[in-house]
Amino acid sequence: MTLAPTETDPNVTPRRLLLLAIPALLVGIVSALILWTLDRAADALSNVIWDAAPTALGVDPNGWWIILVLTVTGLAVGIALQVLPGHGGADSATTELVAPPLPLKTLPGLALVTLLGLAGGVSLGPENPIIATNTAIMVAVFARFLPAVTPQVSTLLAASATIGALFGTPVAAALVFTGLVAAVRAGGSLWDKLFLPLAAAGAASITMHLLGAPPFDFDMPAYGPPQAGDILIGALVACAVTVVGLIALYLFPLVYKTMHALRHPIIITTVGGLILGILGFIGGPITMFRGLTQMGELLKDPTQYDAGQLAIIAGIKIVALLVAASALFRGGRVFPAAFIGVALGLLVSALFPGLSISLVVACAVLGMVLVVARDGWLALFVAVAIPGDIALLPVLCLVVLPAWLLVSQVPQFRILPAATTEPRVTA
Repeated sequence: MTLAPTETDPNVTPRRLLLLAIPALLVGIVSALILWTLDRAADALSNVIWDAAPTALGVDPNGWWIILVLTVTGLAVGIALQVLPGHGGADSATTELVAPPLPLKTLPGLALVTLLGLAGGVSLGPENPIIATNTAIMVAVFARFLPAVTPQVSTLLAASATIGALFGTPVAAALVFTGLVAAVRAGGSLWDKLFLPLAAAGAASITMHLLGAPPFDFDMPAYGPPQAGDILIGALVACAVTVVGLIALYLFPLVYKTMHALRHPIIITTVGGLILGILGFIGGPITMFRGLTQMGELLKDPTQYDAGQLAIIAGIKIVALLVAASALFRGGRVFPAAFIGVALGLLVSALFPGLSISLVVACAVLGMVLVVARDGWLALFVAVAIPGDIALLPVLCLVVLPAWLLVSQVPQFRILPAATTEPRVTA
């Protein structure tokens, strides 16, 4: 995660923390409102594209309409990247979850292409663009009104708030940033350093709940008390899915290079949209979009899909994620990775119906998110949050260890700058 260390004052006092908590809380509220606005706009546009328009035209939204919509979405995104100021910011394939703040001029274009991708069914989540948007806004606001707060601190607050809003709890932000702030060589305890990020994340998550947008709300069977064999079973599932994720990781640069051989951004996104449309036509709407709603559809009645169907769903989603991330679409990879983990976990459950479905799904999600995010804390959080069962945590804390050994020395799930060939764009 690329983020400069915060310049924490070694003379931290409760009074200073309390005073700075006020802007931190405001950052959380505003960050959540921006995310909520983007989500509502994407939902409204999605309803027009996938419900109102095909109904008015008398066409099947699950047929050739998928190919048409995603191809047009790719074309629209390519045009926006070409003509709008800032060209939509950095290619999401090259950025981590938290990246250096963007110039404000890039934000309208970034918001537009993100909105088009979310509504059009592109297999990416909102996390990278919305964190980049909130970070750029908050850094600019603090520089104007509270210049004593460094860009590093305002970036940390905005990113923490947005992660809290995305996952509906400040715990996610605390886990993601614990390692970062602990490494800062400054005075104060770990909780002194986490105080303001937690305030921002807490305000953001509560705001999202008040707006009626809890991110994880799945009905899964209770896990029950851990069994001795669950550690071995969970480790095998997590490591197997991690290997699947590692295969996707090593294919990512190849897919990226192939898509960028087309050179021009409009061609790249249009061809990418066409490929995504074909994949969506084959796999159906369950394999499209960011994956959050689709996880709920899978988990609502796991018996509606057999092992073969689940394997196809997971395989198509993996390819769709690689293509979407390689074709200049703006979006994050964590939510699609979680969906892939759910599909693979249900596949294991279908093959071995005697296993706890909550256990195998959680372990599969852990393995896939671990590869994509390269963050054990985030992987643990998402793995527990989807089943919503804290009883899984002791097992998962052991299961993550062998899975981490598999990913600890491999490249990150992104295109490194040295391997990036920027497509030609004209200002």
